[in-house]
Amino acid sequence: MKYSKATNYALHTMLFLVAYAPDKPVGVQQLAERQNVSPTYLSKILTKLVKAGLVESASGANGGYRLRRRKEEISFLDIIHAIEGTASLFDCTLNHSSECLIQQEMVKAEGQMEEYLRNKMMSELAGKLTESH
Repeated sequence: MKYSKATNYALHTMLFLVAYAPDKPVGVQQLAERQNVSPTYLSKILTKLVKAGLVESASGANGGYRLRRRKEEISFLDIIHAIEGTASLFDCTLNHSSECLIQQEMVKAEGQMEEYLRNKMMSELAGKLTESH
């Protein structure tokens, strides 16, 4: 299973915000430098996170991005869906009915994975991160 680089950057950005800056805005430049990625590229990812209601942007001298939802309410799946959308990962290309046994199994497996990611909160990981520093 493969997710885009954008999802990778989004997950790492959200982990940083949850762990170290849940209430104060962090500039895109600082967030981009932490991951060695272009601020322009990260801005596009942050725009998707804003649209999904996970972060908000604050303008001005002390502006940047901060969490919009309580950190305890942000799951891995929320972030993945914000970047990747909610379409199924597997789509049977054969021209037959929705009774496809392969498709049924893939949808079941995807459902189990989504359930795990829905229950995995970013704040759990952030707790481990801040304990080690």
